[in-house]
Amino acid sequence: MTARYHYTACGLDNVYIEGVEIVRDDHGEEVVKIPRIGVLHRLIAKALIDKRGPLDGRELRFLRTEMGMTQAGLAEILHVDAQTVGRWERGETPVQATADTLVRKLAAERLDIDPRVPVEELARRYAVGVTEIEVRITVRDGRYDLAA
Repeated sequence: MTARYHYTACGLDNVYIEGVEIVRDDHGEEVVKIPRIGVLHRLIAKALIDKRGPLDGRELRFLRTEMGMTQAGLAEILHVDAQTVGRWERGETPVQATADTLVRKLAAERLDIDPRVPVEELARRYAVGVTEIEVRITVRDGRYDLAA
């Protein structure tokens, strides 16, 4: 059986996977089968890099952890305190536009998503007032794709 699944295990509230397989475990409980999580997370990262509107704290944290960075390591690159990164990630303060653009560029390069995307294009994606997106991913024949 396949279904639409609200995938919150990644730390984001806005990720949905359509077509995931639901299987029964040895105890008869329904379990969602999500293969190749690394591929899935890379696709989520691509959706966040490409999204219109500022990154929120959870999205920033997702990209940072996917890049394998600590708050202190990211803070050093952004020339801010680690506490500033922590406040952004907790949603206490909005992510600064310049930091948003640099994080997207860094993630695109480190995760080899679109390493040649121009900084100017990434900067245009930051627009105050844009509402949260829903990341919709479909699974077909074992492949993940971003839904239109």
